[in-house]
Amino acid sequence: MKPTTIPAFLRMFYPSLLWQMPEGNKRLYLTFDDGPNPEVTPVVLDLLKSYSAHATFFCVGDNVRKYPETYKQVLSHGHLTGNHSYNHLNGWKTSLNTYYENVVSTKQYIDSEWFRPPYGRITPSQIQALKKEFKIVMWSVLSYDFDAETSQEQCINNVVSNLNDGAIIVFHDSRKAVKNMLPALEATLKEGIARGFSFERLDK
Repeated sequence: MKPTTIPAFLRMFYPSLLWQMPEGNKRLYLTFDDGPNPEVTPVVLDLLKSYSAHATFFCVGDNVRKYPETYKQVLSHGHLTGNHSYNHLNGWKTSLNTYYENVVSTKQYIDSEWFRPPYGRITPSQIQALKKEFKIVMWSVLSYDFDAETSQEQCINNVVSNLNDGAIIVFHDSRKAVKNMLPALEATLKEGIARGFSFERLDK
C-alpha cells in the first residue's frame, strides 16, 4: 500500500520545507502540479469555480511557455501559481548548479516566490540554495492520481480519508492524471465543504 501522508520524521528532518499549513482555521489547501495543460486545466478551473474554491498551481515553466493563455486563465480565476522547475527536473539526479539555474530561470514565466520540487525530490544543498529565494512547499496528502495502478475509488479515498485542518493536498492537472484526478477532486470538494472547510490558496 502506498503512503498517502508524510511520515513525521521526514517533516522533522526537513523543517525548513512547508509540509502543512497551520491548524485552527478549518482550511484545506488544494495544489495542482505539472500544468498548465490546455485540455485539463480549464476543466479544473471550472470545477473549482463551481465550489467557490481557491487553489495553488505549481506550473512547469516549459508548459507556461507553450500554453500562456491557459496560464493566464489560472491567474484570472484568482488562483496562486508556483514554480515547478522549467522541465520537471528530478533533484536527486541533477547537480546543484543545473537544478538552481533551471528553477531560477523559470521566473521569467512564473513570477512567484513559491516552489515545489518535482517528484518531491530535492537535496539538502538544493534546499539551502533555493530557500533564500523561494518558499519550498511539499505536501501532507498525496492523491496518487497519476498512478496507473491506483483506481478512482482508491484515489478518492486517499484524499477524503485525510481531510485534516491545514492539509496540503496534491493533485495533477495533466493528461496522465485526469481520469483519477477529476472524480477525486470533486469528491474532495463535496466532502470538505460538507465538513465545514474552505479551500484556500497557500498565501491566504
